[in-house]
Amino acid sequence: MSSVVKIDPEIMSGAPCFSGTRVTIQTLIDHLEAGDSIEDFLDGFPSVSREQVIAFLEEAKDRMFAAATE
Repeated sequence: MSSVVKIDPEIMSGAPCFSGTRVTIQTLIDHLEAGDSIEDFLDGFPSVSREQVIAFLEEAKDRMFAAATE
């Protein structure tokens, strides 16, 4: 996930962001929880690519499945 997510204390006070942007991962999660589609999110945050969102979700899924089998 290091190529998709960047944590830098100088960017957004160290909140995990999509690499190359100031858009936090929490912003994506908040939009999805509110019922927004990925397309709606991308329309509002054009600095984030669809590939970044999908890569983040895939990594999150993989980590969740790995944790569930431990």
